[in-house]
Amino acid sequence: RPGMYLEDLFVLPAARGRGIGKQIFAHVARLAVERECGRMEGAVRDWNEPAIGFYKKMGARAMDEWTVYRLTGEALRDAARVPDE
Repeated sequence: RPGMYLEDLFVLPAARGRGIGKQIFAHVARLAVERECGRMEGAVRDWNEPAIGFYKKMGARAMDEWTVYRLTGEALRDAARVPDE
């Protein structure tokens, strides 16, 4: 089944503590349910304790067995030049 990926959920510091993040999170979760997604995932930097706490509070759990890999710059351009097999 498809999944929903949430990236960069950010609420300005002055607006935090008002439930805005929860409302955004719930809206995306509703979209995932409506679209019959099997999961909703997001990325949080390992040093961002407030964000980790938020995701845990919302019922999310860490996927410790996964590692994110990223291509940028020359490595991305090099990968784009690999001929189709």
